[in-house]
Amino acid sequence: MSEKKKVILVTGGTGLVGKAVEWAVQNGEGRPDEEWFFASSKDADLLDKASTEALFDRVKPTHVIHLAAMVGGLFRNLRYNLDFFRKNSKINDNILQTSFERKVVKVVSCLSTCIFPDKTTYPIDETMVHNGPPHDSNFGYSYSKRMIDVLNKGYNVQHKCQFTSVVPTNVFGPHDNFNLEDGHVLPGLINKVYMAKRDNTPFTIWGTGKPRRQFIYSRDLARLMIWVLREYPEIDPIILSVGEEDEISIKEAAELVIKGMGFKGEVKYDTSKSDGQFKKTASNAKLMRYRKDFKFTPIEQAIEETCRWFNENYETARK
Repeated sequence: MSEKKKVILVTGGTGLVGKAVEWAVQNGEGRPDEEWFFASSKDADLLDKASTEALFDRVKPTHVIHLAAMVGGLFRNLRYNLDFFRKNSKINDNILQTSFERKVVKVVSCLSTCIFPDKTTYPIDETMVHNGPPHDSNFGYSYSKRMIDVLNKGYNVQHKCQFTSVVPTNVFGPHDNFNLEDGHVLPGLINKVYMAKRDNTPFTIWGTGKPRRQFIYSRDLARLMIWVLREYPEIDPIILSVGEEDEISIKEAAELVIKGMGFKGEVKYDTSKSDGQFKKTASNAKLMRYRKDFKFTPIEQAIEETCRWFNENYETARK
């Protein structure tokens, strides 16, 4: 191996975003001077410092994309806020401290839009992360993710480390979690349509379908994360998202899923179910300042590709 070779460790390498990064590397984004290692929970217990160090000593990364986290849906968050805070804080501390100790050149960690204050103005941007408490339902997870930003600044101020973070909006794509309890809205809709089509029953959407969301295709996010790893110069986070004008309603998302799955049956809205937050609009102005040239996959194509993947991999998909 030449001295110039970059070795990139991806934690959480078998999840939704990790698999998308792997896809991107294999489909035109990889470079000859880079070697990629996608780590899963089988490779190390990131809650344990010694196990984390052993992974780094085996892989010898020069760069890290940190995606690993304890995650869950609303129900799990409500029950285990303390666990979400303690475990994720421990994972993040182990990854960043070991990266510092092993002289890793750059670390890119993945945050979430849930870190933003519950009471805020829209669109939200990168300067607003610490402007007030997050939503009470998942404060443990949210604060643990916010603390990555605090750690990044600390490592930079004290040790000049290039540790930064990205904040994606609603991510979806192949290898998503399609579980109806723990999954997010789009994969949940895809699984529901699949079952309605299979069982010849109506497709029922919870709520009115009016709330609006910005969805980012996991493969677009992967290409942007690789760019952040190579070129983004700041320590402060960057929101990775489609523009405000590309926000769509849950009803519009459901209609694209119906089309992507070829569903011809009855569609119902269960308005006794809560709509949740009406909107969480994020600004991608900072991203556009850097990457005005970036072309997002059209939402219809991205949903169609995700539906096709789910149909082809139904037996092994997380659901």
